[in-house]
Amino acid sequence: MEHIHADSRGAFKNEWLESRHSFSFSEYHDPARMNFSSLRVINEDWVAAKGGFPMHGHRDMEIVTYVMEGALSHKDSLGNGSAIRPGDVQRMSAGRGILHSEFNHSETEAVHLLQIWLLPTVTGIQPGYAQVHFPLEQRRGKLQLLVTPDGRDGSLNINTDTCLYASILAAGETAHWAKPDKRAVYVHVARGSLILNGMTLQAGDALAIPEATPLELAFSSDSTAEFLVFDLPIARE
Repeated sequence: MEHIHADSRGAFKNEWLESRHSFSFSEYHDPARMNFSSLRVINEDWVAAKGGFPMHGHRDMEIVTYVMEGALSHKDSLGNGSAIRPGDVQRMSAGRGILHSEFNHSETEAVHLLQIWLLPTVTGIQPGYAQVHFPLEQRRGKLQLLVTPDGRDGSLNINTDTCLYASILAAGETAHWAKPDKRAVYVHVARGSLILNGMTLQAGDALAIPEATPLELAFSSDSTAEFLVFDLPIARE
């Protein structure tokens, strides 16, 4: 298991955006941090009031947006428009090409979010968009399934061999999850401090588990922790 520390991430800042890159992105390049299995990008972004990303394009990427604070307004070339708030999860399949913009229309409040890119199973598909609200209470004290290849249990379906879970643990709470055999796992701490199999992870830290052997994962916290768990194919070399 590799403990990846928050302060090892790439960084970017301008007048309206502060960002931390878990993997190589834009001007940040680290050959050792190109991807983990099909997980290509985790960007932790703080978008200032009245700031945002103007219309821009993506291709052949599965993009998941997970908002922790504030409201992010989305528009795309398919005609979709929405606001993404805490509890909402958005999936955009870029496919053979899509344009979108993301803005924070608040006059005073920043938006804090994670944007996640996953390599697709099939390229050149019709682009698509979906958004689901998962009440925060559903992930308190347990792992809530958010994204799957088949859309089971009310999750968002996605064009990649990945299952994404999220959980919020209060102080003293514990959750258990059995890592599937012949799968890789990546745990990202969104907020707070998480204890995973006796190892303490802080906000922005991650744990990469590439091995194929099954493993019982025990999560706990001495404060409040919010974290994501990615169930992935065995990591590519």
